[in-house]
Amino acid sequence: MMRLRDIAALGSVLTALAGSAGAQDRPGFKDTPVLPGGQWRVHDADRPTPTVVTPAAQPGGAPSDAIVLFDGRSVDAWSPKGTPWPVKDGVLTVPSRGPDGKGGGDLVSKQSFGDVQLHLEFRSPNPPTKTSQDRGNSGIWFMQRYEVQILDGYQNPTYADGTVGAVYGWKPPLVNASRKPGEWQTYDIIFERPRFAADGSLVRPAYVTALLNGVVVQNHQAMLGTTIWRQVAKYEAHGDAAPIQLQDHDSPVSFRNIWVRPLPESPIAQDLKENSK
Repeated sequence: MMRLRDIAALGSVLTALAGSAGAQDRPGFKDTPVLPGGQWRVHDADRPTPTVVTPAAQPGGAPSDAIVLFDGRSVDAWSPKGTPWPVKDGVLTVPSRGPDGKGGGDLVSKQSFGDVQLHLEFRSPNPPTKTSQDRGNSGIWFMQRYEVQILDGYQNPTYADGTVGAVYGWKPPLVNASRKPGEWQTYDIIFERPRFAADGSLVRPAYVTALLNGVVVQNHQAMLGTTIWRQVAKYEAHGDAAPIQLQDHDSPVSFRNIWVRPLPESPIAQDLKENSK
């Protein structure tokens, strides 16, 4: 008669054999050529599969691995440079100037980021009361340096590199995809930070890909450097992470549903880092 400990040992052996068979049965191949620049073969059965991320139930919602910066309830993820930005009915709005003429100041994320995917929804004031750069003006400053412009771009003539969807002071948007004042608009942006060598020299510029209302307005566009008004931008070496900043440009632009996903370094960026040492 087989003893209990013998039965347990046999069970362990069978489990191990089953696991081994499962690994051998995993879809893929072991006899295909090795892909360039790595250890994996074409259709390699042992190549790690992607991490599972659950998308939001509604389009534009934060996926399961996102860092939510504003969900309509609080601004705990942000630090105001001046007067706190008010939240009402799930909406965050740039405050009006007070009797002393001072505005709320920019809003700065408490957390720092490098390469990120950002989703943000904004709304320009309606009815509009001003024109050009004074109409629905704000901006998204990645790493507090590199600006993608927010503006009321609907039938509002202004200089091309300052309209909504522009890399401010550098590249106009590929198209004008603006909605009317008072309508909610969406930005989906992928920002890749610049890379610097140990001596501070630029190895690779920042890049931005931006979709405004689902339309590509910047397609992996290189940035010139730190955004500056009426001058050509230029780079100054800085760290690998810094806050995201929302601009107060004396216009009551509203925001909702802001989230980010930190992105891993691309293989190109990793190679540049190694070569710059």
